[in-house]
Amino acid sequence: MSKSLVTFVGVAHPWMCDVMGHMNVRHYAAMFDDASFQLLGHIAGQDGSQASATGWADVRTEIDYRHETRAGSLLTIRSHVVKIGRTSIIFEQVMSGSLDGIVHASSRTTSVRFDLAARVSVALDEPMRGRAAAYLVE
Repeated sequence: MSKSLVTFVGVAHPWMCDVMGHMNVRHYAAMFDDASFQLLGHIAGQDGSQASATGWADVRTEIDYRHETRAGSLLTIRSHVVKIGRTSIIFEQVMSGSLDGIVHASSRTTSVRFDLAARVSVALDEPMRGRAAAYLVE
């Protein structure tokens, strides 16, 4: 995955763990969500602090849990694009142990470019498509 982008680096804090002693699913979702802001910001060419008439709407996400994540685990998420549509991007994110590379979880998300005023999907412009292609892994 040489075209992947490191989009998150963090730790599984003890307060993120449930009564079974591993990180609760809500925190996987939050980490993947934070990571998606990085990837989509690189694709859009701007971050959320800049005024914009468009944004992103996630319309589908699947998460596969592959390895137990315990308190203190150092984690890195790498993200890449798998498909560029007319109005949408499908991307995958892989959460691995920062030191051992063991895959803890992966997600696959479809996100649609969204007009924030009209509340409808809009086409990806050519510069955005080019930036997305830089992270495309087929």
